[in-house]
Amino acid sequence: MPISQKETAILVGSQTDETDRHFQYSMEELASLTATAQGEVVTRLTQKQVKHHPATYIGKGKLEELQALEEELESDLIIFNDELSPSQLRNLQEQLKGRVIDRTQLILDIFAQRAKSKEGQLQVELAQLQYLLPRLAGQGIALSRLGGGIGTRGPGETKLESDRRHIRRRIDEIKKQLNIIVEHRERYRERRKRNRAFQIAIVGYTNAGKSTLFNRISTADSYEEDKLFATLDPMTRKLVLPSGYSAIITDTVGFIQELPTALIAAFRSTLEEAREADLLLHVVDSSNPDYENHEQTVQQLLKELEIDHVPQLTVYNKADQIHHEFVPSAGDVFIMSAFKEEDRQQLKKKIEAQAVASMEFYHMLVPSTEGRLLSVLKTETIMRELVFLEEKDAYMCKGYVLKDHPVLGAVKLYGI
Repeated sequence: MPISQKETAILVGSQTDETDRHFQYSMEELASLTATAQGEVVTRLTQKQVKHHPATYIGKGKLEELQALEEELESDLIIFNDELSPSQLRNLQEQLKGRVIDRTQLILDIFAQRAKSKEGQLQVELAQLQYLLPRLAGQGIALSRLGGGIGTRGPGETKLESDRRHIRRRIDEIKKQLNIIVEHRERYRERRKRNRAFQIAIVGYTNAGKSTLFNRISTADSYEEDKLFATLDPMTRKLVLPSGYSAIITDTVGFIQELPTALIAAFRSTLEEAREADLLLHVVDSSNPDYENHEQTVQQLLKELEIDHVPQLTVYNKADQIHHEFVPSAGDVFIMSAFKEEDRQQLKKKIEAQAVASMEFYHMLVPSTEGRLLSVLKTETIMRELVFLEEKDAYMCKGYVLKDHPVLGAVKLYGI
């Protein structure tokens, strides 16, 4: 729940081996994440180091500088740009007055605000508890200072003040509930497989414009906003291609660099839709100066989630605001603006071409008595030709069908 008064935050980053440019983008992203979580950045403190200080993340001198800044600005929060180890978090919290949170906790907090479905909420709570568990071990610090990120949302203090056994019990409970939800989804997916349709999943870096594109090419009203992680819960809609063929399209959660490990595990099931897809639409924000890094992050996460084998079409969105240094990557790409009708129609043609490439061609003679079969061919295949041959009292049909579609039996029976 957004807090009525914005909490003020000091952002702290330590640059080790990345380039200056990459580090600056990373700090900008941390500021965007803070704004998304309803926080207000008052200042930033950065340091170049060979490696992060094992005890306090930043060096002794920088820590003193941070203490002076905190005293002067009276900030509520100090947000660190990397995941802090349990001991770093404990040491920093002892040295600082404001609440110390790291990038992981901030992302978890945004997920806690954004999850709408029962599954999404359970996934977030599970990830938060798994993150907090090692940070409770014998700390002896006031747990009220370790709430769920900005505005102390999330698992809540009462749960955190209970012993670790209680948290472990809750984790087991959530896992059981999630297993039931996953079983339900499996059954739904099996049913969908019987009515086999071409499946498309939209993936991409957070805030690349996935939901905007999803809403404009399908019959949907997914939540869209210029904020990070606007969409958390996967939505599936129908997408009618130029030939009239109905495909299925799913919008998925945005990816981000250094996505917390707990979240990769927790949101694996929400990305199951992508694993089942016949085509991934990888949406990239071509107006973002760090677009190349975003692209690589998504590819890396697809690999970790074992979805990198699915055919991909890279869609460079926001072409009307394209970055002056933008160069598209090699491979199958399409540059567009989700707001232009003409671009959206071209994209649908491109998707249909991809669908046809993965299908099997059929040429058959269907008796006029087989009305139901004709109906299936019209709605569940890409039909290119339909001619009634009077002398044979049959329809000559040509088109494309998915390789594992149930109608293939009839194709073999009536095939020419």
